[in-house]
Amino acid sequence: MLSIALAVLAAVGNAVASVLQRRAGADQPEEQGGPITLLWRLAHRPDWLGGIAALIAGFLCQAAALATGPIALVQPILVLELAFTLVLAQAVFRSSLHLREWGAIAGMSAGLAALLYALQPSGGDPAHASAIAWILGVAAALALSVVFAVVGYRSAHSRRAAFLGLATGVGFGLTAVLLAGISAIYALSGAGGVLAAPQTYLLVVLGPVFFFLLQKSLQAGSLVAAQPALTLSNPVIAIVFGIVVFGEQVHTGGWVALSVVGAAAIAACTVALTRSPLLQDGESSGSDVAAGDASRCSP
Repeated sequence: MLSIALAVLAAVGNAVASVLQRRAGADQPEEQGGPITLLWRLAHRPDWLGGIAALIAGFLCQAAALATGPIALVQPILVLELAFTLVLAQAVFRSSLHLREWGAIAGMSAGLAALLYALQPSGGDPAHASAIAWILGVAAALALSVVFAVVGYRSAHSRRAAFLGLATGVGFGLTAVLLAGISAIYALSGAGGVLAAPQTYLLVVLGPVFFFLLQKSLQAGSLVAAQPALTLSNPVIAIVFGIVVFGEQVHTGGWVALSVVGAAAIAACTVALTRSPLLQDGESSGSDVAAGDASRCSP
C-alpha cells in the first residue's frame, strides 16, 4: 500500500508541475532565441519555479515508490497524472470539465484498478537481476526507442509527433527501470554501490537525451498527437522489463483477460482525455508546449 500511495503522490506532483509550468509559459511571447532564452525568462516566474519544486517532489516520490514496490505496480499508476492534470487545470485556467472528461477519468481509474487487480505484481529484485538480462533489456528498449525516433523523423508531419511520442515513452519507461535498479542497489549497498553501478551513469546520460526527445515530440505536433503514445508506452516497457528482467510475478491464466480489458480502458480513456480543450490551452507555439510539459521528463 505504501508504494501505491507514493506512486499516486508522484502522479499528483507531476500534474502540479505540468499545470504550473503551462501557466507560466502560456503568456510568453514567441521570439528569436530558442528554448534557452525561453527557459531563462521562465526561471524568473514564481509559478514556473513552483512547478520545478513540484517536479522534484514527484520524482522523489516515484523513487521511493520504486524502492518499496515492484515496477509493474508503480509505473501504471503514473498514468493518473493526466487525469490529475485536467482536474488542476480546471481550477488554474478557470475552465470546466465536461461530462466526457469526467467519464474518461472514471473509466481510466476503473481500468487501472482492473489492470492492477488482475496482475497483482509481486517479488522481483532489480539488484540481483543478471548482468546479461540487464544488458539485453536495456539494449532492446534503446533499439525500440531509436526505431520509433527514426520512423518519426522520416514520417509526414501528421504522424511525426505520435512516433516521437512513442520513442519518448519507451525512453521514460527505461529511465524508470534504471531508477528502480538504482533504488534497489542503494538499499543493498548504500551510496558506494550506487556510485559503482552502471545504471547510475546510464541514467545520467539517457535522462537528458530523452528530455530532448520530449521537446522534439511536442514541437512536431499538438499534445493530442503526442500524448497518448507517450503516456501508454511508458508503463508497457516498465511492466515487461519488471517481469522479464527483474523476475516479478504476475497472475496468468484467466486473469490475462481482465488485464487486457483494463489496459484497453486505460488506452481509450487516455486518448479521450488528451482531446480535452484544457490540455490544448497555451499550445500557440511549440516552445510553449515544450516548456509547459517539461515536467514529463521524469521517469
